[in-house]
Amino acid sequence: MAAVGAPREVAGNENSLEIDSLARFAVDEHNKKQNALLEFKRVISAKQQVVAGTLHHITLEAASGDSKNVYEAKVWEKPWMNFKEVQEFKLAGDGSNA
Repeated sequence: MAAVGAPREVAGNENSLEIDSLARFAVDEHNKKQNALLEFKRVISAKQQVVAGTLHHITLEAASGDSKNVYEAKVWEKPWMNFKEVQEFKLAGDGSNA
């Protein structure tokens, strides 16, 4: 049994429109903050954690030119307040190409 408040897998919904939209939002926000040109490719996996809203843990693939990499993003969402914020966006693992 999962602990209350612990991240849980989003089984079968990795490619849902909601998760896809949140992953694209994370890449767009990263591009704005870092003056980067990453292009979203696909969601690899997703977890959700209930906090004051939902914290989405998303592993995604994005490309910069011909180089594809895997990134980990955390997006905090409070839909009733129309609030969405990227808490973290980083290269996953050792940074090797996917």
